[in-house]
Amino acid sequence: MAGSSDDQKRDKYRSFLDDEGEKNTRWSFGAPPNYDVVDKLFEEGQTKVWPAGSLGEKVQNLVKTFEMEIFHKASPEDYKSFDPMKLTLSLNGRKSMSVKEVGMIGGGYNFFMQTALPDPIRIYDPAHETADSSHREFTTTFPRGFALEVLEVYTGPPQIVFKFRHWGYMEGPFKGHAPTGEMVELFGIGIYEVDKDMRIVKIDYFYDRGELLGGLIKGSASPSSVSCPLLRNTG
Repeated sequence: MAGSSDDQKRDKYRSFLDDEGEKNTRWSFGAPPNYDVVDKLFEEGQTKVWPAGSLGEKVQNLVKTFEMEIFHKASPEDYKSFDPMKLTLSLNGRKSMSVKEVGMIGGGYNFFMQTALPDPIRIYDPAHETADSSHREFTTTFPRGFALEVLEVYTGPPQIVFKFRHWGYMEGPFKGHAPTGEMVELFGIGIYEVDKDMRIVKIDYFYDRGELLGGLIKGSASPSSVSCPLLRNTG
């Protein structure tokens, strides 16, 4: 990286990652994340290209920046895309959680994979995963990352309603299921409320986690793996 310009080093799709203000940021995994591989996946597979400066581009940047910060920044004072003292998050109409409460259940992946299924038929059980174990699980399953694009923006700030798509290629095992090499997709709706500084203060996500997990258990399973006929009904 020596000799490269700031523009060359700066992430094109996320803010508050490699800016001057991040020199003292505490990173959850010891160093700032590198998104070169997943950004390549994104650019090769995106179905919506937003014009520069458009609302869609700004919302997509905000969503990607939020996901980067919630997964990778270890200290609340380093969060800049959202207000950690005010932010509440809800999944599929469940009771809203504070940032602290999300941390108490193991962080981002466990929040996004919440379920009401009985314990014995949970393919992925957030109650038995930590922030570290969940990070290892999904980065192993998706070695090229899990790309995100915003497909539609229905309303602008202060309440932003948008449709998103997440996708990746299952090129590593998941919970005893062999990799298939196939693309796995997840579609959903996000509702962000932002303040006057465009910091997020409220989030509601709506999607079916079974849409993701269904694609991850198609490969042959080890004897200890559980096949779940009710997977399509996960919530």
